[in-house]
Amino acid sequence: TSVPDFWTQWPELAPDVRMPRALPRDKVFSSVLRICSKGCLLFTHYDVMDNLLLQVRGRKHVVLYPPFDYDYLYIGANGKSSVRNPRQYDIERFPLMKFARPYECLLEEGDILYIPALWFHNVVALEFSVALNIFWRRLESSAYDPKDTFGNRDFLASQRAHSGVWKAIKTLSSLPKYYQDFEARRLIKIIRDRLITSNNETTSG
Repeated sequence: TSVPDFWTQWPELAPDVRMPRALPRDKVFSSVLRICSKGCLLFTHYDVMDNLLLQVRGRKHVVLYPPFDYDYLYIGANGKSSVRNPRQYDIERFPLMKFARPYECLLEEGDILYIPALWFHNVVALEFSVALNIFWRRLESSAYDPKDTFGNRDFLASQRAHSGVWKAIKTLSSLPKYYQDFEARRLIKIIRDRLITSNNETTSG
């Protein structure tokens, strides 16, 4: 499967859409044409690449969450939230959602929304919609999975780290639960102390 390229795959439409000048063209990974009917909802997820959402026809409502809201969004191992629609959800089932800090916007025809890498976003079409997504790599290409066609696979370093986590879990599973709990807390503290920044220090750069 080839990487989506709007300007190559839709030559009849290409002249009507100009690539934003500020976009680093040598970093552009893909450009995807999105056509959907009213009520179409895109589940809450994140992308590893920066993204411009160009609204061509119709209107969309977008909800975004910063990466440091991860703990409140009920993200599964697949990177998707269990909360299908953050605009209306069961507070008793998902009590942590009340701590998340959503940013909401209404996209109308001609609007462009910048979605930074790793920012969670949920999109719903308020009417028949035509839009274009442009993804680009902020890091060196060697940081990304070369087999990634759609720009949504985790970084290679992240994949290796996750593999290490599962190996650690398998190793510690040989211990009784009481000791597993203790060792897990030790590992979590090491990761928090070494890698996790405060909300004020976290940026998209």
